Amino acid sequence: MNPKITDFGLEKLFKADQTQGDTQKIVGTYGYIAPEYAITGNYSVKSDVYSFGVIILEILSGCRNSYFGMEALERGKAMDLVDSTLNNCFSKEEALKCIHIGLLCIQENADDRPKMNLIVATLNGQEINIPIQSHPFL
Repeated sequence: MNPKITDFGLEKLFKADQTQGDTQKIVGTYGYIAPEYAITGNYSVKSDVYSFGVIILEILSGCRNSYFGMEALERGKAMDLVDSTLNNCFSKEEALKCIHIGLLCIQENADDRPKMNLIVATLNGQEINIPIQSHPFL
C-alpha cells in the first residue's frame, strides 16, 4: 500500500469562490469519495474531509478502508485498530487523537463532519470535544 494523495479533477468544476456544487458525472475512487457525492453527485468542502478521514484511518491501521476493523471500535478497543507492525512505537494519545479525527471525518452526514481548519488545529495540538454523531460510513 503506497497511498497517494491526489485530486480527481473536482477542482476544475469549482469556481474560485464556490464551496459546494452538483455534478452530472461522479469521478473518484469509491471508498474514498463521500457517500453524498457517490449517491447524488452533490459535493462540498466536507466531501474532501471524508476522503481525508479515510486516508488517516488507512495509515493508522495499515489496511485498506474496507478492512478497518470497525468491530474493535464498537467493542471499545480503538487501539486494536492501530497497525500491529508499529510495535507500540508511537504515542497512544496521538494515535487515539488520529482515530477520533478519522472517525469524525467519515461521518455519513456531511454536516456532522468537522471543517478542515478544525482538523488542522487539532493536529497542531488544540483539544477537540466533538462527539461522533453516528456510526461512521464505510
